[in-house]
Amino acid sequence: MSIIAEYTAELSKERQDLVTLLHAQIMGLYPNAIVSMKYKMPTYEVADGWVAIANQKNYVSLYTCSATHVQPFKLRHPEIKAGKGCINFKTTDTLPIDDIRSVISHAIENPKA
Repeated sequence: MSIIAEYTAELSKERQDLVTLLHAQIMGLYPNAIVSMKYKMPTYEVADGWVAIANQKNYVSLYTCSATHVQPFKLRHPEIKAGKGCINFKTTDTLPIDDIRSVISHAIENPKA
């Protein structure tokens, strides 16, 4: 069983779909990413860059660990909750896939930002 399948096994269908969608975006951009449970959540590493996905109480988060990666997204999508270095997606949010892919790419390709 894959890390994602194990991680999502006990989640609701909506949460499974959201985690799977984020996973697919990351792997679509970086098919050679190393996937682990480094921070007790699916973590994707390419060289020094990384992102992670976490199921939280009220949302599913995409972690980048830097405000620099998330700030442009926050400005373009104030309706979607975001923290300093993460974006928190509710199952009811409309996902701006291209902008999510930009956050992922920026985090992976600019790990020191």
